[in-house]
Amino acid sequence: MTVESAVQLLPIPAPAASQFGVEIRGLDLANLSDEDFKIIEKALYEHQVVLFKNQQSLSPYHQYQLNHRFSPNSTIYGHSNNTKKTASILHPDLKTLPNQPQVQLIGNGFVPEYEGLQNAQLKHPHHKTFHKTAIPEAEDLDFTRFYRWHIDAALYGANMQPPKVTTLMAVKVPGGRRQVLRYDDGTDDNLNVSLGTTAFVSGEKSYEILSDEAKEFARTTRVEYAPHPYIWMSKAKSLPTGLGLFSDGLELLESELPDVTESDIQIHPICWKNPVTGKLALQIHPSAVRKLHLKDGTIIDDIAKVRDIVYGLLRPGIAPELVYAHDWEEGDMVLFHNRGALHTVCGAFAPEEVRMFRQCNLADTEAPAGPDA
Repeated sequence: MTVESAVQLLPIPAPAASQFGVEIRGLDLANLSDEDFKIIEKALYEHQVVLFKNQQSLSPYHQYQLNHRFSPNSTIYGHSNNTKKTASILHPDLKTLPNQPQVQLIGNGFVPEYEGLQNAQLKHPHHKTFHKTAIPEAEDLDFTRFYRWHIDAALYGANMQPPKVTTLMAVKVPGGRRQVLRYDDGTDDNLNVSLGTTAFVSGEKSYEILSDEAKEFARTTRVEYAPHPYIWMSKAKSLPTGLGLFSDGLELLESELPDVTESDIQIHPICWKNPVTGKLALQIHPSAVRKLHLKDGTIIDDIAKVRDIVYGLLRPGIAPELVYAHDWEEGDMVLFHNRGALHTVCGAFAPEEVRMFRQCNLADTEAPAGPDA
């Protein structure tokens, strides 16, 4: 479909059961006019995932500027770089670029120098460090799992609301082999994926396929997230689907966390409203949930029950036929609607396989809108 004479919107190979995502051609991301940005903004909210090819020359500064257009009142990385706390489970995964601190270098392997960053040892998140069980070592390079389905968000801090958009830029992509992604949840569900794929599901589709009863529950219930959630969950272990945690009592006590300010605890609707289409998306970070606030004022604080309910809502939406697993090529720039999609990294890399990606998102000042907004 031609939007303007030089701009094209093309479908990407998303699964037929859950068509979302679009590729845009014909825009210069380093020199965007206001009209150019409106095309991108509309595409993002209508399609959830937007792909630009061949962006090798795009600088970290221009990547940040693209994010900044979506959140013009913010200049703060989505986690405020608080992930540098050694207890945070995000600490090993992120390396801040010195000259553009809103942009993180992520990936795998040793990088002698990149954009002012020296001698960076990148660590790709491997499910064996976070899941309670792991794929046997002998099968590790042939099979993989979803690492952790999530929303990019600090989920703590009154002024640290979930980013509207995340940008991912593929700087270096090791090629060659593929892996079979296993759900390992008692089903035979699996996917054939490229090495180090990023998997996406549409929150709108996840809501759409719920029963009427579940939709009513989702529309009228709010989720309370744990304070300092990535430290709180640092000793807990994930389910094999990456869709939440086992309830083994391993979460840190509040007394073991950094100081907690009650007003900084985030409580969000389960369903977030798309600002352009008005559609509802099922948007929950399943590993960070602590309580559920029901419409009658009841609060469910039994963590095992909370997780069971959240899992029941989210599991249908990650069925293989609904997952878009992006086959990365160097120069790919992907924008995704962080308030309308869940995503996860996947893959198991050998130590010598160097992978370099730039990630940027900005904490917003406005909370996501719920169904009644």
